[in-house]
Amino acid sequence: MDVTLLGTGAPQGLPRPGCPCAACATAVGDEARAATALLVDGVLLIDLTPGPAFAAARAGRSLAGVRQVLLSHPHDGPAMEVPAGLPQPGRVADGRELALLDGHRVRALAVDGPGTGYEISGADGERLLYLPPGAAPAGLGNGTGRSAGGGAGGQGGAVPYDLVLLDVLGRPDALARLRAGGLVDAATDVVAVHVDHDVPPGPELHRRLAAVGARAVADGSSLVVGEYHAVPDLPRRTLVLGGARSGKSLEAERRLAAFPDVVYVATGGTRDGDEDWAQRVSLHRERRPSSWRTVETCDLVPLLEAGRPGREAGGSGKDVAAPGSEDGGPGEEAAGRGAGAGWPGAEAAGPAAGAGTGRAPDASPLLIDCLALWLTHVMDEVGAWDDATWEAGGRRALRERTDALVAAVRATRRPVVAVSNEVGSGVVPATPAGRRFRDELGRLNAAFAAECEQVLLVVAGQALALRG
Repeated sequence: MDVTLLGTGAPQGLPRPGCPCAACATAVGDEARAATALLVDGVLLIDLTPGPAFAAARAGRSLAGVRQVLLSHPHDGPAMEVPAGLPQPGRVADGRELALLDGHRVRALAVDGPGTGYEISGADGERLLYLPPGAAPAGLGNGTGRSAGGGAGGQGGAVPYDLVLLDVLGRPDALARLRAGGLVDAATDVVAVHVDHDVPPGPELHRRLAAVGARAVADGSSLVVGEYHAVPDLPRRTLVLGGARSGKSLEAERRLAAFPDVVYVATGGTRDGDEDWAQRVSLHRERRPSSWRTVETCDLVPLLEAGRPGREAGGSGKDVAAPGSEDGGPGEEAAGRGAGAGWPGAEAAGPAAGAGTGRAPDASPLLIDCLALWLTHVMDEVGAWDDATWEAGGRRALRERTDALVAAVRATRRPVVAVSNEVGSGVVPATPAGRRFRDELGRLNAAFAAECEQVLLVVAGQALALRG
């Protein structure tokens, strides 16, 4: 099955008409994108892009053989043009299936917003999924792994798609839901469409997509469904460094937004009477997906070891937010209009966390925010602030604790994204305690980074790759 992308942009295109933003100003060449439209094997057209006949001709295709035109969403962009000779565009009701004479089958799937998703099967059994802009699957839970999608070939009979085209940047949680339901696995080609001006085009766009196992292609590209396409291996361990308010936490959160079962490890805890700290914590909670589970703890080693064979999840952390009901968050999202209509296995009861992901429940991704607060806690415990205690055994006790953490990072089987402060480039602290903390954090960051496949430095919201 051959899919030609006549457009890959948002409904208004990229650049947006009349928009003066930097992203639109730099969206030129292959990074300029018309509204997303798909031509499948020359016979099925899904959605319309401005000048579809010319777009097809530029891609070396023709619309002369098109027998069906389907729309996935209300079009709020440029006026739709239906070339002469094409069938009148229409939509398939959720849960209904359309059989074409040439052997293609199209099934309409419910989404949680205006529009309809389409599953298209070829004559040889290849399968692709196309979702409208700003939409996620309805009836597949919220990315906690407790949905009813089941694993590939497992509960609910879910089988991974060969190709998925969706709004990865606008709705990364949609990809998390598909992964939780077993409908996307490591062999699925995930291609971003409906690309808008929210992310700078060019290298930054492709970097963000690669970080979640997806890619973007230029308008006019043709894809063979089921054909292997190499996607950069996702790093198991990532360290994100940055100064205060640099955007390091946001960068770390982006890297896991498209994955299910994420455990957010908050090392800062709560501080009674500190309103500024409470506001910071609240902002972080509001920004995180409601499906993430938050654990407040500085006992990191048991969490890192939990993904290893024969290890049980442990630690003394406080689980402050169960999946779907994060403390301070909106709770589990509604399943959406026509929940489950047409989605594989959506009528069954959901399995335990981790189902459909190929991981045990205790192997879910960890986001640790942050190592600087963990170090502060450990230095408190070993008496590092007192010179006499420090020299009498505090220094050795701290080394043992940091060595144990680094060893656990080296041996972990869990995907880990950790955040830490980069404090060595500023003013030399005025106190011995401040200089001690700065030095120890620098040592910890270096040792932790040595065990990571990828290390990033975030400056003014821009992520610079130091490794990987």
